[in-house]
Amino acid sequence: MPSRHSGSPREVLALDAFVKLARAATTVTGRLNQRLQQDHDLTESQLGVLEALFHLGPMPQSELCRKILRSGSNVTTVVDNLERAGLVRRAAQDDDRRVRVVQLTTEGRRVIERVFPLHAGRVTELMGTLTRDEQRELGRLCRKLGLATAAADPED
Repeated sequence: MPSRHSGSPREVLALDAFVKLARAATTVTGRLNQRLQQDHDLTESQLGVLEALFHLGPMPQSELCRKILRSGSNVTTVVDNLERAGLVRRAAQDDDRRVRVVQLTTEGRRVIERVFPLHAGRVTELMGTLTRDEQRELGRLCRKLGLATAAADPED
């Protein structure tokens, strides 16, 4: 649905593009999250933590927050739940015992090795609506928007 805002043509265009971006992202992630929950009993954040640890190795919880773009309180809850399920463990960092490093357990590694390829396949399937060139262009545009937004003055 196009924006019903009656502002300037620039505002109408920006709002229309934003609504389409947000709706597409919500629809795709909703479909992915539904399958993650149904098939693997995992949330998007849990998959993000497991995937980050699998590909990047053990890391402090604060770094996990930055890697998966989640708040500290969200990641604490997610790691608590993953730890209870036996998929991750926390250990004191050697050089600073105040820092807790999160790492996969053997079972956590087995789970992510099984789940991630299936998830990547679903992403590939959903993104297959777009041609390879369209996917590259979408990636380029999203990166450009994300970097410019991150660099913008928060007071703007």
